[in-house]
Amino acid sequence: MKGTFKGFRKVLFVLASVLVTAKADEHDHNYDEKEEVVLWMNTVGPYHNRQETYRYFSLPFCRGKKEAISHYHETLGENLQGVELEFSGLDIDYTVDVPQTKYCEVTVDEEKLRAFVYAVKNHYWYQMYIDDLPIWGIVGEVDDTAKPPTYYIWTHKKLEIGYNGPQIVDVNLTSDNKVQLAEGPISFTYQVIWKKSNIHFKGRFDKYLDPSFFQHRIHWFSIFNSFMMVIFLVGLVTMILLRTLRKDYARYSKDEDLDDMERDLGDEYGWKQVHGDVFRPATYPTLFSSLIGSGYHMMLVSLSVIMFTIWGHLYVDRGSILSTSIFVYAATAPVNGYFGGGLYSRMGGKQWIKQMVISAFLIPFTVCGMAFFINFIAIYYHASRAIPFGTMVSVSCICLFVILPLTLVGTIVGRAISGQPNFPCRVNAVPRPIPEKKWFMEPSIIVLLGGILPFGSIFIEMYFIFTSFWAYKIYYVFGFMLLVFVILIIVTVCVTIVCTYFLLNAEDYRWQWTSFLAAASTAFYVYLYSFYYFIFKTKMYGLFQTTFYFGYMGVFSIGLGIMCGTMGYAGTSAFVYKIYSTVKID
Repeated sequence: MKGTFKGFRKVLFVLASVLVTAKADEHDHNYDEKEEVVLWMNTVGPYHNRQETYRYFSLPFCRGKKEAISHYHETLGENLQGVELEFSGLDIDYTVDVPQTKYCEVTVDEEKLRAFVYAVKNHYWYQMYIDDLPIWGIVGEVDDTAKPPTYYIWTHKKLEIGYNGPQIVDVNLTSDNKVQLAEGPISFTYQVIWKKSNIHFKGRFDKYLDPSFFQHRIHWFSIFNSFMMVIFLVGLVTMILLRTLRKDYARYSKDEDLDDMERDLGDEYGWKQVHGDVFRPATYPTLFSSLIGSGYHMMLVSLSVIMFTIWGHLYVDRGSILSTSIFVYAATAPVNGYFGGGLYSRMGGKQWIKQMVISAFLIPFTVCGMAFFINFIAIYYHASRAIPFGTMVSVSCICLFVILPLTLVGTIVGRAISGQPNFPCRVNAVPRPIPEKKWFMEPSIIVLLGGILPFGSIFIEMYFIFTSFWAYKIYYVFGFMLLVFVILIIVTVCVTIVCTYFLLNAEDYRWQWTSFLAAASTAFYVYLYSFYYFIFKTKMYGLFQTTFYFGYMGVFSIGLGIMCGTMGYAGTSAFVYKIYSTVKID
């Protein structure tokens, strides 16, 4: 099974490389005695602003004397994530120890001194790679007790590399030889020590994981708490709705036995009264059907990527999760067209090409629009997060020549298979007036309250996800994520069905947008929580990091909102069809 998945990943990476017209490096992770081992320098940046990274040699560091080696991005995801691997120039051979050796010297002038001092003052860290294993080191440290403060830089890199047979299984970096920053020459040295290790190659990434954090009892308790909430909600919804609907059915059956005069004199009320309007097309059907199509698409992509990551440990490789997400999103574009186009056709929409284009570009335009906006700030800062023009063109080509045609195919199939209206009730020609109701039954209040319980079922998991993305943690418990995702679906559907039942019982037939927005409001609370997390759980600062954080949290919340809204609408739609197909309507 694992071999099959590796084969799938190779195909995926080849396809991604073809799409971005980039060459791919070959890494078999096997070395012969004295074979060259490359130390790649990646990025450097402030510790508290993880996303604000720059090329390692943007600081006045120096390279070793060995001839430079070019690096090509292996995947589209690696390119988009700002990976900037540059050859260190250090001479490292497999299983060959290197004593403390000077590899370069920097003559520090006033400009270089300012750069180093700024980096030390802002707690700059740098990242390196050996055989795809990440290594982190700190640039220097500051002595605040001195007046004025004294700044030091670490000039010696001690690399301890563990190997098992022909494979590298462990790397550790020790920074040493603290030198006070001042104008003049500074020498940089390195040392390599090779050690045999009992670590197996497949388990070499385990040291970077943090089981004590992700599998803490609080995490388990939150999952158990959410699971109990699901049981409670499902039981409550089942009991209340079945009991209430049974009474409604009995009352409506009794009303059917009355003649017209008695029925007119009776006190008719409830959801049956809006049977002639409940299947009326939603307002703004083009936008609504595009959102629903995109929501189904997002759900399939999310589930697929979670399953692939559980199956193949995609979090181990640089950019693999992002590359897989892009590939799966492009390949499953017909799902978007099928559900969005079919719904638009059932609503009687005539401009189906316009709807198809909006549906195809809704999510890509949102993501790319925010990415390109942040890209201008990244370019101004000369950050490694700046997306190259060629990558922008590649992403645009994927949207135009892959996603759009596949969405068109899905739309045509959806209109042909599920495009005919199959409503259990006729739609009246003239809309029925909506009676006045209590303030808490207004759609706006229902929408605002609808997302509280779904957010309550996932907010602990949001903390772990935020910490893994915005701090130095690697999220690997995708089994937890899958379970929370299923819990979110169930809670969202149950809550939205209850909200819709109360809305219809108040004889308000505007359930389509209400059900969608009530479920989508979960994302509103997630975005509010992101403000709390930014203020109280991080030490981020600066225009670039703040824009990056709130920009991409906004994109994440929009995607989550569309996905949750589609869950709510799908469950509510099935519920509405069921109750109106059961009651006999004259």
